[in-house]
Amino acid sequence: MTMLRSLVAVALCLGSTSAATLGAVSTEGGMVEGTNHRLGLFSSIDVFKGVPFAAPPGRFEKPKPHPGWEGVLKATKYQNRCLQVTLMQMGTHGSENCLYLNIWVPQGRTVSTGLPVMIYIFGGAFLLGASNDVSFMGNSLYDGEEVAKRGNVIVVTVNYRVGTLGFLSTGDARGPGNYGLWDQHAAIAWVHRNIRAFGGDRENITVFGQSAGSVGVSFQMLSPYNRGLFKRAISQCGVALSPWAMQRDPLALAQKVAERVGCPTGEEMMACLKITDPVVLTTAGKLALGDIGKGPVVYLLELSPVVDGDFIPDHPSKLFHNAADIDYIAGTNSMDGHLFAGMDIPSINQKRNPTYPEDIKMLLAGLTKDKGEVGVNSSFSMYTQSWVPEPDQETVKRTVVDIETDYLFLVPTQTALHLHSSNAK
Repeated sequence: MTMLRSLVAVALCLGSTSAATLGAVSTEGGMVEGTNHRLGLFSSIDVFKGVPFAAPPGRFEKPKPHPGWEGVLKATKYQNRCLQVTLMQMGTHGSENCLYLNIWVPQGRTVSTGLPVMIYIFGGAFLLGASNDVSFMGNSLYDGEEVAKRGNVIVVTVNYRVGTLGFLSTGDARGPGNYGLWDQHAAIAWVHRNIRAFGGDRENITVFGQSAGSVGVSFQMLSPYNRGLFKRAISQCGVALSPWAMQRDPLALAQKVAERVGCPTGEEMMACLKITDPVVLTTAGKLALGDIGKGPVVYLLELSPVVDGDFIPDHPSKLFHNAADIDYIAGTNSMDGHLFAGMDIPSINQKRNPTYPEDIKMLLAGLTKDKGEVGVNSSFSMYTQSWVPEPDQETVKRTVVDIETDYLFLVPTQTALHLHSSNAK
């Protein structure tokens, strides 16, 4: 009996000192309640899935505040990704009602307060992606639990509009574009206003992202609309200066989309696009895979941000003064350009097929077409200066990857870091 009493006493003590939990949280839209997962004896994590940070967006319009809800919102499951093409572009999935975010809050013996906050922006070439628990090769890509518990930080993942609905632009006031960037901003602003209720420090917010999400981070830094909303930023493989980060001729692309869906290309174009089936619109903005091989594949990435005179008031190279108060880390990987290189020159991934110097010159001609023959010759000379007279295939094929990596990721990132350093306070 004495042993039983001792065990009961120990159990009661352990129960009283187990990990804390937030329970229902008050936000500007109403009360939200997530789930709590036990991680250890004195640790757990509160998870809030599918919290709306804006109202369902209007077609080709900026996001608007959510009207709120009655009672307690059960934030226990992921909500729809934004409407987009599937990975193989054979169909679409998602919804126009998609402006939701997810929050992971690590807990100890007492309810957490003053935690650093990290907001993640997903990648996907501005065409696809989601903040949800996307699975890749058996691993969860965007489940924030691991980062939250290892770093003792609050992790937030956000949805934003992609593809035609997120980035189609006429280049003027009729269809200014950047709707996906406005969504990202709305999510960041929501976090800044509400995260204290979840135990976060609104003065210690880091925005980070990968690929197109990395470019999104860069644009969020440079936009005057985010001044004071976050303190730190991390760009993982892409910046606003990357050659694939901005549209070259938005009106021409919008007219091409209009023609594909049967809309006029003149003054009535945007009015027609706004009432067109959203699935048809989304499909009209997919990559032209049939054009692979006709030039560098980077030029097929057409739907992306634009200089709209508002969210992005000028060329990004002229906006780094807006990021003067932001701590910044940016990086690339040694073979970031490999995916593009393999599509431009498939032989680099084929053991039986050689890659020739002429292939490299052809690639350089596409990447430096605005510089003409001088650009090709000078670039080729620079990238082959360390070659022996008869270079092996590994050297030749690696050179192709280096060229694409430098052009698409490394040099733009170096330039962005230089500009940030020159303006940083």
